[in-house]
Amino acid sequence: MNLMTPAAPVMSERRVMWLGALLVALGPVSMALYTPAMPEIVQAFGTTESAVKLTLSLYFAGFALAQLVCGPLSDGFGRRPITIAFVLIYMSASLVALFSPNVEVLIAARFVQGVGAAVGVSMSRAIVRDLFTNERSARIMNMIGMILAIGPAFSPVIGGITMELFGWHAIFILMVAFGVGIVLAAVFLMRETVTRDLSRIRPKAIARSYATLLASPYFMFTSLMMAGTVGALYAQATLLSFILIDRVGLTATHFGLSMLMQSGFYFLGTVAVRLTISRIGAFRLVPIGLCFVAAGGIALFILLRLFEPSFLTVMGPIGCYAFGIAFVTPAMTTASLAPFPHMAGAAASLSGFMQMGAGLLGSMAAVLIGEPVLALATVVPAMGTIAILSWFAWRRLPDPPRAVVLPPPPEMPI
Repeated sequence: MNLMTPAAPVMSERRVMWLGALLVALGPVSMALYTPAMPEIVQAFGTTESAVKLTLSLYFAGFALAQLVCGPLSDGFGRRPITIAFVLIYMSASLVALFSPNVEVLIAARFVQGVGAAVGVSMSRAIVRDLFTNERSARIMNMIGMILAIGPAFSPVIGGITMELFGWHAIFILMVAFGVGIVLAAVFLMRETVTRDLSRIRPKAIARSYATLLASPYFMFTSLMMAGTVGALYAQATLLSFILIDRVGLTATHFGLSMLMQSGFYFLGTVAVRLTISRIGAFRLVPIGLCFVAAGGIALFILLRLFEPSFLTVMGPIGCYAFGIAFVTPAMTTASLAPFPHMAGAAASLSGFMQMGAGLLGSMAAVLIGEPVLALATVVPAMGTIAILSWFAWRRLPDPPRAVVLPPPPEMPI
């Protein structure tokens, strides 16, 4: 597959930054809009907390599994048509969720929603890798993170207010509108960044790409760092509404406002990275971020075991954790994709799968633990520990490998 030359990118840094932020926000915004409504949905359907938590867990499952498909498909068909196709899937599932007659249909719709939303993470990262590399790529990833922080920051507020004014069904109307906006952006603003090459979507070619990635310690450890940090945010989403609304006593609107602490600290972290990345370098910022991740995880582990949960004992450590993540993601996202320019879609997809898969495993572990406060105090610190251990292992590896180019697949018989 021939990539468009990075010397003359078909889209400017600014356009890639805004498109990337819009795409990558699809998954987190859909999750953040929904979480304030979870306790209300329990009452609306006369069901259990576990059943409603399953709507979020299966959203993660659909998101994670589809990651393995949409990236390789975009390597073959192109980034633009795959983006449009998957967002249309997301919008269709949102309409089904809007008219769900029972929790079983809602669970199925949320799974398909996750499938459609999966395209955002892999496409945004693959497009950046198609056009930019090294510190330039890390700088764009950081700017995408800054913009991304705004959407999930206000989505719980918007979701909470919308639910209280119009009911939980209206949240899915917002999701459909967001999908329409992304489709319009893909049609009118996105330019194709790869040459169509259907040989890349043959099963053997996809399997060969994933085998190469899984065999690369460099890729695996960078992706595990991302899984242990970003994945923790996904895992805790299944718990926070039940803790802050049911245990602490916040309303849905106040819960939405409380989530500004997480997104606000993440945004502050991206600003700090923006101010220091040119002087220190993206990769030297990673251990600084992991120190904040460790501090947040330790605080959750101790405070929620010693004291009754409160806004500060829950959201203070989570804000610290999120602040640290902002230092980790630009360098590690760039590092995980850099050696694999000819399978950037597959690399972005597998890395995204590991992040969402970590979120899914974390949420499943939380369900097994049962008690939400104990689960939060256990799962998030454990995931932070995995990220830190992965960083130490990654540091011991030799210099980054040169770009890995797969041999061309054999010609199909006529």
